[in-house]
Amino acid sequence: MSYSVQFISPEEKEKLFEKYESRLLYTNKADIYGCCIKILTDSEQTKDKWEDNFFTANENTRSHGRLVVVSESGVPLTVKYDPYTKTAFLINVDYYGWVKSIALAVAGDVLEDEHRIYSVHGAAIDISCLGVSIIAPSGTGKTTHSWGLLRIPTARLVSDDWYFVRLSTREPLAFSSEKNTYIQADIGKIWNEYERLVDKAQFDQRGRAIVNVRWIVGSGGVIPMTTIHKIIMLKRDPSDARIVTPLSVDEALHYLLANNFCNPHQLVKDDRKIALRTDFFRKFLRQTDAYLVNTTASPQQTQSEIRALLSLKR
Repeated sequence: MSYSVQFISPEEKEKLFEKYESRLLYTNKADIYGCCIKILTDSEQTKDKWEDNFFTANENTRSHGRLVVVSESGVPLTVKYDPYTKTAFLINVDYYGWVKSIALAVAGDVLEDEHRIYSVHGAAIDISCLGVSIIAPSGTGKTTHSWGLLRIPTARLVSDDWYFVRLSTREPLAFSSEKNTYIQADIGKIWNEYERLVDKAQFDQRGRAIVNVRWIVGSGGVIPMTTIHKIIMLKRDPSDARIVTPLSVDEALHYLLANNFCNPHQLVKDDRKIALRTDFFRKFLRQTDAYLVNTTASPQQTQSEIRALLSLKR
């Protein structure tokens, strides 16, 4: 199941605010890489998850974007977005994973237009002071293998789901986006090291929970930024016998374009935005080494291949 985005005007946004204003009992401002994103909701549970998930922004800080998250009987699941005021309305969206991803997308929309800072829907992990990113479509093992890499003693987590990139003439810098992570219940079954983390978590109806990975890796195991050196893209194709394939810049860019940048939460996808993102990823890929890994084997076998790949010298 997924959602589609309906665009609305600032005038329509004001009418929706008037409609829901009396029901918005809970508010909180999050600091998402310098963007102040405000949530207004009728759900205390959503507000609590938001506070666990994101760094808190000062309430006196003017918000750059807003999410209005409400429930309404007799109305289908709806996502509406005003790109001019950076305001999203989420009606009957009860999956917190979409709430947080849309918040990150709003921040990404602001940063992309105003500061040329770009979003990557992927994991960023620092291993011995070298950044590794895993970028992949849903269902190919991004979470499994990013958390698998985090078991390496010299690995430190920047982000397991979404990060922001600054490009320059030097190596690209990746910055974290969230305070805590939103994990799947089965991660402890795949990697036994995380069983204690899973045991402490309170999972929702989707089998996911917000957890503090520092409980397992220690406070030094989570850092705010790294320099990306290698990008690992994933696919799951039983018809392909190859496990690891080095990619040229054009091949890696083709993969990203064919998979919608591996990001189903892009709010605005017009020609201008696609051109901006394509140009960003082309420059990003020129400064890194990219590989395609086929994840049809067991998680343990694929993880061994990924680790062997990362041991290669540049």
